[in-house]
Amino acid sequence: MNPYQSLPSRSFWRSAVAEPEMLAIGEVWTPKFAIAPDDAVLTAGSCFARHLGPALLDEGMNWREAELPPPGLTEAERRARHYGAFSFRTGTIYTAATLRQWLAWALTDDTGPDEVWREGDRFFDPYRPSVEPDGYASTEATLAARRSTLAAIRGAVAEAGCLIFTLGLTEAWRDVVTGTVHPVCPGTVRGTFDAGRHAFHNFTVAEVHRDLSAAVALLRAANPRLTVLLTVSPVPLTATATGAHALTATTYSKSVLRAAAGQLAQEHDHVDYFPSYELITGFPFRGVFFAPNLRAVTPAGVAFVMRHFFDALERGPAGAGPTDPTATASDRRADAADGGDLYCDDAILDHYRAG
Repeated sequence: MNPYQSLPSRSFWRSAVAEPEMLAIGEVWTPKFAIAPDDAVLTAGSCFARHLGPALLDEGMNWREAELPPPGLTEAERRARHYGAFSFRTGTIYTAATLRQWLAWALTDDTGPDEVWREGDRFFDPYRPSVEPDGYASTEATLAARRSTLAAIRGAVAEAGCLIFTLGLTEAWRDVVTGTVHPVCPGTVRGTFDAGRHAFHNFTVAEVHRDLSAAVALLRAANPRLTVLLTVSPVPLTATATGAHALTATTYSKSVLRAAAGQLAQEHDHVDYFPSYELITGFPFRGVFFAPNLRAVTPAGVAFVMRHFFDALERGPAGAGPTDPTATASDRRADAADGGDLYCDDAILDHYRAG
């Protein structure tokens, strides 16, 4: 006898990957902990994460949208202001460092720099420049809106059962004056780029692991019952500032994020990893879930990922998971057909491509 003789079929490439039909490949994830239907679930992260909230609701789970839209907004206006995209109106959170930053502001006495960006007579938050597309009327209104979001994060974390965070990038722009990290390069979505102030940084595995560890520690200090489910966005980089080819830069970023997330999941019982990245980009799936631009994930790809997610929860620990799923459609999924760039701050970088 040897250890391999008692392994299940999913442990072997031939039986788990090569022999089944592509869409029949299964059991790619075994949850470490249950997510019950009544557990409040929070979602945050890169633009791919915006699919999770509506999908959780459609399955009858308790996705928590901590900042609800004011009455009277149309669906297009709600989407433009990032209502219903993530649990909080932070905008896209691409890096572990930015997640750590938002949680530190929300869960400690530090509410972040009081700097705002002004364009004409309108004011914008440098740390979520696209969330309010028309800006605010004053500096104070801009900072007050951020404080509201921080209060929403604080309250929701205290009551939540699980946070699902989707990692997107390793490339970021730091402010050397404030020591903060911007969600997107200043001067693209909003603001003015200052070469003496805004410094490019490409995070390493050790740095991502450090920031994720700090973020999880902040969450668990605020709510010791909270579990964290990490995943990596399959969406490639729109552009890279490293000087490398976009393909190799994407491979670096996703490899770093996958390694850091996997390491953290190995270290903690309350942290798990879900393989949405592998389900879309894995070569057994032959790229069929990418749109013609080879970047956007198609609605069929999103559905494929979520099917694996919910199927695994049904098989999960103690039989926990959705027991009476509803199949209601939601017009909040309408953005899936547009390639998702509405919520992707980094998509604007394609505007700057040569030629």
